[in-house]
Amino acid sequence: MKKFACLLAAIVLPSPAQLRLTLREAVEKATTSHPVIAVAQQREQVASGTRLQAGLPPNPRLILQSENTRPYGNPAFQFWRDTDNFAYLQNTFETAGKRDRRRDLASTSVHRAELETELVRRQIAGRVALAYWFAAGARRVHDLLLEDGKTLADMVEFHATRVREGAMAEADLIRVRLEAQRLSVTTNVARLEAERARIHLLREMGQTEFPGVTFADSIDRPANPPAQSADHALGERTEVKIARAAMDQASANQRLQFANSRPNVDVLFGYKRTAGLDTMLGGVQVDLPVLNKNQGNIAAASAEFRMAQSNLAATEALIRAEVQAAETDFRIRLNDVLGALRPTLEQAAETYRIAEAAYRVGGSDLLRLLDAQRVRIESQIAYARALIELRQSESALRVALGMEP
Repeated sequence: MKKFACLLAAIVLPSPAQLRLTLREAVEKATTSHPVIAVAQQREQVASGTRLQAGLPPNPRLILQSENTRPYGNPAFQFWRDTDNFAYLQNTFETAGKRDRRRDLASTSVHRAELETELVRRQIAGRVALAYWFAAGARRVHDLLLEDGKTLADMVEFHATRVREGAMAEADLIRVRLEAQRLSVTTNVARLEAERARIHLLREMGQTEFPGVTFADSIDRPANPPAQSADHALGERTEVKIARAAMDQASANQRLQFANSRPNVDVLFGYKRTAGLDTMLGGVQVDLPVLNKNQGNIAAASAEFRMAQSNLAATEALIRAEVQAAETDFRIRLNDVLGALRPTLEQAAETYRIAEAAYRVGGSDLLRLLDAQRVRIESQIAYARALIELRQSESALRVALGMEP
């Protein structure tokens, strides 16, 4: 009996440095400190730098030039008399609003980067919610098995006392001890699963330390399914917003490529000294769009815009399917919990209570009691696992609808 009690004490989950967490706190902690989000935020900074650069005008050019220099000849060469010297500025004036078009394209890139950061946050929140409920449920399963282990320990003590008094055959004590040992092995497996689930939760939260966790939200809480529809999801899902931003980006690139097909104008003005005379210099340079009209980039941008349109339609169809699947999954799991597993759990508990009472007054044999005990334990575990899946299904439905899990 003492060995079995020590075994039960050894399989209790570690308690030092417990971190108390609600689901909301776990999600908030993950979405504010996860290193993956920091990476996405740096992408936003990259896009912001590109937008700054896109709005800058071309730099003017200073040109210093000297012509007709010769080291020989007759009459003798004089530099300031016999050379032509130029000092002038040249500046490019962009046409067709190219700078505005570049800035528009860069702005759409910044907006898309911001949405992608938000998508990373939502994806992390969804994974944390699933991991939270799995870890909370694994802890519940382990706790249930510990309680059942204590019940069996009391049963072992009861039979050991009866055997010492000579009122019971030792074979019955052996059967009870074997059942207790089998349960202790199952409890060890549940402990391992709970530990793995706890570490997985903290890893999904982006934590680098892995303390013990106390789960403030219970898997037994009433289900609270959202009432929104797929149309709400199309307005809230970040994936749709990103697809629309990609279409805006492709449209802005299309406008930029059309603007790039228009030639820029280079204007120059400055000073010229020729034959000893100081004069002014001015000129205009324009590319002739005869062979290169940027038609390749225009065609590519137009194809990207059509691709973005198709991607938006595909994303909306996929989200509608996800919402439908999540709603169906949640409804079925809720019906299983309320309509089948909860009544089964209550019946198994009542059956065990009756079998235990009958056994203690000699109205039933040990095998029937152990069978009722085993059915009760299995019903408890099945119900707890069904609650885990129900909580995860509810979180998945909320994520599919574009809500916080």
